[in-house]
Amino acid sequence: MYTTKHTNGNIAIEGDKIKRPKLGLVRFAKSKEVEGRILNATVRRNPSGKYFVSLLVETDVQPLPKTNKEVGIDVGLKDFAILSNGKVFENPKFLRNMEQKLIREQRILSRRVKGSSNWNKQRVKVARIHERIANA
Repeated sequence: MYTTKHTNGNIAIEGDKIKRPKLGLVRFAKSKEVEGRILNATVRRNPSGKYFVSLLVETDVQPLPKTNKEVGIDVGLKDFAILSNGKVFENPKFLRNMEQKLIREQRILSRRVKGSSNWNKQRVKVARIHERIANA
């Protein structure tokens, strides 16, 4: 993990690149437009080998418009959620399927010789499954 505070404009976004001290200009994929003053940036690498930049930005708070509408949400087991207006969200079975895949891949990992290249490849596979479960 690498963190930098924003002093004298040393963190800047120029098109599809971010300027960082020590690293210089680094290409990155923007998930949304950065609005406001950048306070600090943190670069971290997750276990599956991907790098992420987190930006702390100072902006003005925009109040949300009042709609005078209300909705109740009932979260359950059979159905994921039921709204008070009758809309039903089905419960996805994604987690069960991914748990089975995770069990299988972890079993394969436990049979590998620790430190070998095949162990490292399998470790990344397990890390990617954990990432998919976390992002579901």
